[in-house]
Amino acid sequence: MSVKIMALEAENVKRIKAVALTPSPTGLTIVGGNNNQGKTSVLDALAWALGGDRFRPDAAPRDGAVAPAHLKVKLSNGVVVERKGKNASLTVTDPTGRRSGQQLLNAFVEPLALDLPRFMEATDKEKADILLRIIGIGTELHTRDMEIKALYDKRTFTGQLAAQKKHFAEELISYPEAPDEPVSASDLIRQQQDILARNGENQRLRAQYAELERQEQQCVDELKRTRERIAELEQLYQELDAKHTKLFNQRETARKTVAQLQDESTAELEASIRDIEETNRKVRANLEKSRAEDEAAQYADEYSRLTEAISQKRADRMALLNGADLPLPGLGVEDGALTYKGKHWRDMSGSDQLRVAAAIVRRLNPDCGFVLLDKLEQMDMSTLQEFSAWLEVEGLQAIATRVSTGSECQIIIEDGMVKDADTALPPITEKPQQKSWTKGAF
Repeated sequence: MSVKIMALEAENVKRIKAVALTPSPTGLTIVGGNNNQGKTSVLDALAWALGGDRFRPDAAPRDGAVAPAHLKVKLSNGVVVERKGKNASLTVTDPTGRRSGQQLLNAFVEPLALDLPRFMEATDKEKADILLRIIGIGTELHTRDMEIKALYDKRTFTGQLAAQKKHFAEELISYPEAPDEPVSASDLIRQQQDILARNGENQRLRAQYAELERQEQQCVDELKRTRERIAELEQLYQELDAKHTKLFNQRETARKTVAQLQDESTAELEASIRDIEETNRKVRANLEKSRAEDEAAQYADEYSRLTEAISQKRADRMALLNGADLPLPGLGVEDGALTYKGKHWRDMSGSDQLRVAAAIVRRLNPDCGFVLLDKLEQMDMSTLQEFSAWLEVEGLQAIATRVSTGSECQIIIEDGMVKDADTALPPITEKPQQKSWTKGAF
């Protein structure tokens, strides 16, 4: 069982004149009162009694007090803690009656339980580090966080490159009419020479045809002249007729050949040769744009891959936290900061902040079953009841102060004393035989 505070008796500590307090063993015990009446002094007295000199108030003795400060705290494990005398010497008595000191208290008293504002005012990272230390996954979670950060930084850089490459590709000019590859001037000239050679052969055949046509005409003319002498030149006629027949056949063959001939134009090649530099400039521009678009697409794919990797790492990290033994369901660590139900500390309600702080401090030392809370006036009545119910379920004791004199306060402090106390506290003397502890008195 965790240790609870069973009773406090205090005299002449800060604003306290004489106070006896018996808190509820679980749930919330509220010490109320107006300002400057000694409420916070009650918590300071408890912290000093249980936490030692590190919690000693700067001005521990009450102003104007004749007797020195005196504290006595009874704990649920039977230990009795007392500070008395001019030097507020500490005496710790265990259930067997043996005397001990602060070392015994340190075993079951968590310092943050005595000074909860120290936890609540810590940085987000300090709170997260405390939680991770408690659940024992700090190193592994830090490794996951570093892996996620590395992937995130790489993805950010990749995204920037992808955007730059895409913008660069969009700015480049393209020429849809240009060929896919650069044009070779030597290939164009060779094609031109081949066409000129074929055209030359065509010209030779045309000249041959013209010559044959001329010779045939010459024969026709000679035939006309020889018809007048046909009788005398019959033999010659026959020879010329045969020759004509032969030439006619040759001419027909040549005519058919020539009729099938078609000259090829070199104008397009000549234009291509003239425009080769411009054409190749466009081809190079198209190739550069295509490369830029490919690079942009590759970086976009890499960005998507890194996004998936980050999502997987975050899922692994969440699984690690979900599998941990957390002090309070809903606690987590995001980007090195403590969260509760998805909210960072600054976004939590005051009651949630207290609940988180109490749960974590409880887990720091499970043997310590109490916390001290100051200034609960920010909580409304329903929130106070909800917080008290949670404390009872957790078996946790909280002693708190609140600027109020309402019914929610179990004890009202007025001018350093418990209001309407049944028993007046006599002054403490230095003679041990004259001292005896009774409820609400020294």
